[in-house]
Amino acid sequence: MNWLNSEAFTLFGQRIIWSDMVGNILGLITLALGWRRSLLTWPVQFLSGLVLFAAFYGHLTGSAGKQVVVMVVALYGWWQWQSSKGRSADGHIAPRFATWRERAAMLGAAAAGTVAVALLFTAYPSLSWDPWPDAYIFVGTIVAMYAQAKGMVEFWIAWLLVDLVGVPLNFANGYAFSGFVYVIYGALVLWGMRDWWLRSRRDPQPVLEGAPA
Repeated sequence: MNWLNSEAFTLFGQRIIWSDMVGNILGLITLALGWRRSLLTWPVQFLSGLVLFAAFYGHLTGSAGKQVVVMVVALYGWWQWQSSKGRSADGHIAPRFATWRERAAMLGAAAAGTVAVALLFTAYPSLSWDPWPDAYIFVGTIVAMYAQAKGMVEFWIAWLLVDLVGVPLNFANGYAFSGFVYVIYGALVLWGMRDWWLRSRRDPQPVLEGAPA
């Protein structure tokens, strides 16, 4: 798997690494599929995590471990969407806004998780080059994926908050392709959030499977 960490090409003076490019292209496809509320978003997300795990395994243990968590959450998201009883009229999962209790729980989990993971990264420097921003992105990604699995419109906001830190961090650490992709993520997030927002207003009550259309 050494080829995954080799240089694919140079863009604007930045080295583009194969693993960075392939993993993030899959991540971009995942976000687009999430916008369409397609069940395929989760297998593609899992594949993205698998590619990055293969690239990091053996020399960046912490980064490889983070991808394992992402893959587990992707399996959870697939199970949630596959087994969900609440669907909109088009047969896909029905977007909804989180309750205030759910929002508070996610914010609390994000804050506590970021502190805990950052302290872990600080205690074991080999796990991360930038403990606090890396922990913020990692925990924020998990929270966003969880909210997406639950069909919450807020998952787009979580992704946007992750992007605000992810773009400069990726450029600073030499992952230029990730930085470019995160910029595109930002545009997709805004469009996707608008689409889910409007759908939640237009069809606020999910249609149960088996119910007449």
